[in-house]
Amino acid sequence: MKPLEMNVEEIITRDELEETLASMSLSKRKPRAYVGYEPSGSVHIGHLPILNKLRELQRIGFHIIVLLADIHAYLNEKGSFEQIEETADYNKRCFAAAGLSDETEFVFGSSFQMNAEYMMNVLKLATVTTEKRARRSMDELSRSTEDRKVSQTIYPLMQAIDIVFLDIDVAVGGIDQRKIHMLSRENLLKLGFKPPICIHTPLLIGLDGEKMSSSRGNYISVHETEESVEKKLLDAFCPPEVADANPILQIYKHTIFPGENIGEVKIERKDKYGGDIIYKSYEDLELDYVRGRLHPLDIKTNAARCLNEILDPIRNNLF
Repeated sequence: MKPLEMNVEEIITRDELEETLASMSLSKRKPRAYVGYEPSGSVHIGHLPILNKLRELQRIGFHIIVLLADIHAYLNEKGSFEQIEETADYNKRCFAAAGLSDETEFVFGSSFQMNAEYMMNVLKLATVTTEKRARRSMDELSRSTEDRKVSQTIYPLMQAIDIVFLDIDVAVGGIDQRKIHMLSRENLLKLGFKPPICIHTPLLIGLDGEKMSSSRGNYISVHETEESVEKKLLDAFCPPEVADANPILQIYKHTIFPGENIGEVKIERKDKYGGDIIYKSYEDLELDYVRGRLHPLDIKTNAARCLNEILDPIRNNLF
């Protein structure tokens, strides 16, 4: 259980997850975990906390499903079906290159979401879900912040029924998925379906200290060159002696320290600046930074080196 609890915002509920883990040795059926992604924009380092969690679930025996939610993307105004299909293929290659095993199941939403039984369950869910609840569940995800379309109210209902049709035990997603997952847990029960266990991972902020967004370009794609990664990190917002809303420290906390086979992180410095220092935990690194023992340039240059080491296998597998 301990590795699954690392680098997550919350597990709803821990007791249910522990029960699922305890029953794995007694059941012939592998428990099923999934994440759903709208095919839109670049796959970037903000995806890595979720992909790390999927790899951990896969390692302990879960069957992993990645839903390429093409119809959801269309409902959320992410482009034409032709554009979404092209992006979905790119997303699939990136997720596979990020280290998910060959047993990972990639499913397009359009492959089952037009099924009559599926749509009837969406309509049934609509009868037990208030308009206000459906609309509020999209607060963190909606492409439109004003004058939202009816399609964006249908979106969370479909996501809940996805969980049913894919026979999901554990739904994994960023903390921005919480409201939709809570709608699913509460209202699926009203239709007689099993509610999912939910694992929510943290969201990385953009390199400018604002919300990470494709339109702002304040992210690092998993396929960017080493030179581009270094340049972006050197230019990133990183106030001295401040930990809150510091994108560089977030990269250490949520991407570098949780990386596979990393028990420690070395900060390389010239002797005249104090020499190399090894950190066995993120908390120790953050403490030294807020006390002024580490300069912003120290953590930026070493973040570039460490992040490139993490991205190298993805780049190599992708191209």
